[in-house]
Amino acid sequence: MLALAACGASEDAADRQEEDAFFAALSELCGNAYEGEATDNRPEPEAGTDPFEENRLVMHVRGCTADEIRIPLHVGEDRSRTWVVTRTEDGLRLKHDHRHTDGAPDAVTMYGGDSAEATAGRVEFPADDESKTLFQREGLAVSTQNTWALEIDPGDAFVYELSRPGRFFRAEFDLTRPVAAPPPPWGAEG
Repeated sequence: MLALAACGASEDAADRQEEDAFFAALSELCGNAYEGEATDNRPEPEAGTDPFEENRLVMHVRGCTADEIRIPLHVGEDRSRTWVVTRTEDGLRLKHDHRHTDGAPDAVTMYGGDSAEATAGRVEFPADDESKTLFQREGLAVSTQNTWALEIDPGDAFVYELSRPGRFFRAEFDLTRPVAAPPPPWGAEG
């Protein structure tokens, strides 16, 4: 029994090292903005119906502290989305902060989950219970099965991914060519 407990503890420590390495690599991008594109979007949307297909995508690693990184995602002129990656006692947490043009929170905001699978290059975040409750309340039951993933290949690419049964979305951002920083996301100060 002690051997199993020790094995679990060493796996937890190894996972934490991977998550720390991922957070450190993401922190290296602080202050920079990068353009990207949707590289996989299934099922394929009808032409003219998906903002991720029709607009320029720019991520801006804008707000960085020792425990939190805020990454606004600009989809054309839409500045409503910010990915929030936070260190927790048990690993990393990804939340999606959605705002209206006046900065007020959207009804569907701060959803996401805690790290489940992690390497120094990729972290997966299955929907947490709080998010599942939110999705149910807002009539988005299909989203209760969401798993998000972030990937980083330092100096090359950053990836945001969403998967669930019947849905897969992947956007890739080119880290080799920083772009001009966009305006602040809706609801941000300064």
